[in-house]
Amino acid sequence: MEPKTYPMTKDGKKKLEKELDNLRQVKRPEIINRIKIARSYGDLSENSEYTSAKDEQSALESRISTLENMLRFAKIVEPSELEKNTVGIGKTVEFLNITDNETESYKIVSSVEADPFKSKISVESPIATALNGKKVNDEVLIETPGGTIKVKITKVK
Repeated sequence: MEPKTYPMTKDGKKKLEKELDNLRQVKRPEIINRIKIARSYGDLSENSEYTSAKDEQSALESRISTLENMLRFAKIVEPSELEKNTVGIGKTVEFLNITDNETESYKIVSSVEADPFKSKISVESPIATALNGKKVNDEVLIETPGGTIKVKITKVK
């Protein structure tokens, strides 16, 4: 079975590399130091500082492992690889919500880059999944948690 690939932009990969470096170089030593200090308090069975630090270390190591895996199987997607007017990762899509006659615009990015407040949505989101591979002037039904909406793609850049 082929390993799962993680499509992302160059910026998304840089963001992951920066986070991984911070976790390894800053957070990991901080937690190791907290564990060392907590051990000095004595009885570990009733030492809440020690238990807390060990739990945090476990979560940190899990995140490091996840990031390493994502970076190992990262697939950098260049928006220029897609056809000019085709929706895909790294592209910004503008569409008219036919249901409420509102225009919306989103940049489709990897899950690590997603920031809805900056109009950046994950390629795995319901909107991006429905629009992926579609072209300007296509009408698309999008299943969202709030119900189905019908949109018409007006621009892809």
